[in-house]
Amino acid sequence: MNEQNRNYPEGSAFYSELRKRYLTATIWQTLFLSALVIAVVSLTALIYNVLDGAFGYVAFEYKNDPAEFTPTPIHELTKEELLVILKEGLSSGAYNKLDNEQKMEKRSQSELYILFLERLLQIDTKATWSMTDSLTRGDEIRAEVAEKYPDAELEFRSWLTPQFLTTPMSSKAEFAGVRTAVLGSLWLVGIAILFALPVGVGAAVYLQEYAPKNWLTNIIQTNINNLAGVPSIVYGMLGLAVFVRLLETLTSGAAFGVTDSNGRTVLSAGLTMGILVLPLMIINAQEAIKAVPDSLRQAAFGVGATRWQTVWYHVLPNALPGIMTGSILAISRTLGETAPLIVVGASTFISLDPDSPFSKFTALPIQIYQWTTRPQAEFHAIAASAIIVLLVLLLSLNATAILLRNRFQRRW
Repeated sequence: MNEQNRNYPEGSAFYSELRKRYLTATIWQTLFLSALVIAVVSLTALIYNVLDGAFGYVAFEYKNDPAEFTPTPIHELTKEELLVILKEGLSSGAYNKLDNEQKMEKRSQSELYILFLERLLQIDTKATWSMTDSLTRGDEIRAEVAEKYPDAELEFRSWLTPQFLTTPMSSKAEFAGVRTAVLGSLWLVGIAILFALPVGVGAAVYLQEYAPKNWLTNIIQTNINNLAGVPSIVYGMLGLAVFVRLLETLTSGAAFGVTDSNGRTVLSAGLTMGILVLPLMIINAQEAIKAVPDSLRQAAFGVGATRWQTVWYHVLPNALPGIMTGSILAISRTLGETAPLIVVGASTFISLDPDSPFSKFTALPIQIYQWTTRPQAEFHAIAASAIIVLLVLLLSLNATAILLRNRFQRRW
């Protein structure tokens, strides 16, 4: 007994050792808390930086006087008045082109108003300011506008508006929107899910439930894990070689009678993104299947169920929450990827919505990249607004994953 007690401090030595242990625990707790604080501050700075660019003062002029078209204040114009003004102000060719794209009578009042501003009044933006400057230097900004741009109007503008979400791309930042880019991103996600989800779950089921545990299976498993870390640009090169060039007849739609397209379509991009997230889906599905208690399998075998019946009626239903959660989180990666889409052939300027898998396309990350490369400050402002839209889509997917997990999760 005395021999054992010699390994433990006693008296003052015991309390000294205890204080050291508490000090060590406090230091590590402080480090962990600091890491959390840094993460929260970084995310807050990111969000504030985006919001700072999406709102603020704008100084602008109309190249043409509104009084030349109507004595009524332009903000009070009705849909019928806007139709008359556009028909009289636009050339017959320009009006007929717009009418062929979409009947003018069927357009909303806001759409007609935007056409009036863009085609007839022609807004000329003189300067923009960030939200921070607009809130802290309001008097200085008004004085600067009065001195430099005496004929300009100054207004506090939110670049993120309903019209921004429902308007296609435009060469003028004041009238550009993200509708085409959002639809392109949704097409990409849809095609990627249709390809990667069944293939990924099927591969995971085979590797986890059927494949023998030998050297070949270990090699395959190791390579799947390695593929999850391959840079996305490599998948873009693969998509360019396989889907855009080798399978051009299929991905361009030529095999189905489409004649006005090539291999650089939303189908090629969607399949490329599907391959990109396929390793992640396989790994996530495997982990979800592993989490199913082995007692369920043994019970099913015990009552005479085949392996397939066990997998289909017991393993997959219980692994479904994990599979769906992991798949949605993997698919959300496709919304933020840019490099593979550039390689495969995403357009940087396109105003036509994708209406089939064989359409030309763009995506939100591509649109944001294209706008941020412009020198005009107003394009940077709409890029910040597009980032907010992208973040909302990503958060919506993540929230869906959490709801699905909570809805189907079972406690063992």
